Amino acid sequence: MLSRLYTLLFFSGLLISCGTASRENVDMDAFGKYWYQGQAELNVFDLKQYRYGEPREGKAVMIFVTEDFSKSKQVKLDDPQNAGADARKVLKLNMTRDFVTGVYPYHTMLSVFTPVEEDLPAYKLTHSAIEWCGQAFIQMNWKNAAYQAQLFSYFESEGDQNLKIDAQTEDGIFNLIRLNPDLVPQGDQRLIPSLTYQRFSHMELKAYRAKIELEELGNQTNQFVVEYPELGRTLKVQFKKSFPFEIVSWEEIQVKENGQLESTTATRRNHQKLDYWTKNGLIHESIRKELGL
Repeated sequence: MLSRLYTLLFFSGLLISCGTASRENVDMDAFGKYWYQGQAELNVFDLKQYRYGEPREGKAVMIFVTEDFSKSKQVKLDDPQNAGADARKVLKLNMTRDFVTGVYPYHTMLSVFTPVEEDLPAYKLTHSAIEWCGQAFIQMNWKNAAYQAQLFSYFESEGDQNLKIDAQTEDGIFNLIRLNPDLVPQGDQRLIPSLTYQRFSHMELKAYRAKIELEELGNQTNQFVVEYPELGRTLKVQFKKSFPFEIVSWEEIQVKENGQLESTTATRRNHQKLDYWTKNGLIHESIRKELGL
């Protein structure tokens, strides 16, 4: 009997030690009151996107929403009530950029699925870039302490690739800020740069050395600065200091090999909470005008 008890205690301890730690510094009560109300948060930004050496005027949209997610399949659950322990709450970011280069348009979309309660990197990231020359798509899934990445491109030199990268992501910083800025790692890090940057620069999809610092700007606003010495790239993300830590602007600074500086900026012009998926009739198109789209 004692032998059986010791065996049970041993395996119970093993399960606990192998389990994933819960997130700290996230006020789950406040989080739930804001995010678990059946609405998404829509943020519309005026975008100045540098492309081919020139600034282009456009729009960026950041859509934050919580979803029920399958940890094993890494997809949105159709029936979360019957998913059991496989169900996880995630904060999802869908981020789009739309601008025109000469005669043809660009559209990019980034999706980041970050666990709310588990102390893990984003479960999954996807990115697509669409323009008249073709399409490119990246998917990264967090499995066995690394990202299993797939890259598909119309460029011969790039597609198709299967990669393993054991590092966190720059794109995941946006969701960590929304959960609690204290979750963003500071100091010297290994980061996978923005997937949008990867597509536009055609840099190798891998981890690079980066330094992350927090700056206090006043007016209840802080800023994270992410610098990549090897890439000549800097990201600055400004956000409100108090919950729900709204993102109000971001800037990407690129120093080219010839010393030229290019600055892509996005400044928030409007935002609102909305169950947009129910607003799909012709009558609802006026909401786009309200948002500045």
